[in-house]
Amino acid sequence: MVAISAWETSIQTDLSLPGAHVSGCAHVSRCVSALAALFISTFVTLTLAAGAGGIGQIKTAKGQVTVERQGAFVAAGVGTQLQVADVVRTGADGSVGITMEDDSLLSAGPNSALSIDRYAFDATTHQGRFDATLNKGTLAVISGRIAKQSPEAMTVRTPTAVLGVRGTEFVVSAND
Repeated sequence: MVAISAWETSIQTDLSLPGAHVSGCAHVSRCVSALAALFISTFVTLTLAAGAGGIGQIKTAKGQVTVERQGAFVAAGVGTQLQVADVVRTGADGSVGITMEDDSLLSAGPNSALSIDRYAFDATTHQGRFDATLNKGTLAVISGRIAKQSPEAMTVRTPTAVLGVRGTEFVVSAND
C-alpha cells in the first residue's frame, strides 16, 4: 500500500506541473485506489483458491478421468489439484494416480468413483485425518505419513465395508 501511496503522490506531483489541472489528480487517485483494491481482492481470492486445493494432486491420468466438485464435472489431467469433497471418477478406459499431501498414493482403476470425504494434515507433526469412500471400482493404496503416524486416522469406506488402515498397502474393490 505504501508503494501505491507513493505512486499516487508522484502522479499528483506530475499533474501539478505548470499547465496541468490539479482537479484531475483526485480522479486519477480514485482510479488508482480502485485498481489497487481490485488487484488485492483478486490476489487474495486466487491465493485462497490455491490454498484450498492443496490436499493432493493427480500425478497420472489415462483415458477418461473427471473430478466432480460442487456439482460441476471437470476433465482432470496430470497436475489437477484436489480438494476435500471432490469425487474422482474414471471411465471404462480410465485410470488415475493421486499423490496426497502426506505422500499417500492412491490408484483407481476403470469405472471407479472415489470421494475424498475428509482430509487434514499437519506437515510438521504428521498428524491428521484421511477418510475416503470408494463408491465403485478398484483402489490401490500405499498409505502416507498420516497412517504411519496414527494408523486409525485413515479409513476407506465402500458401500459394504469400512476399512481401517493398519498396514501400508492394500487394494479394495467395490462392485456395483
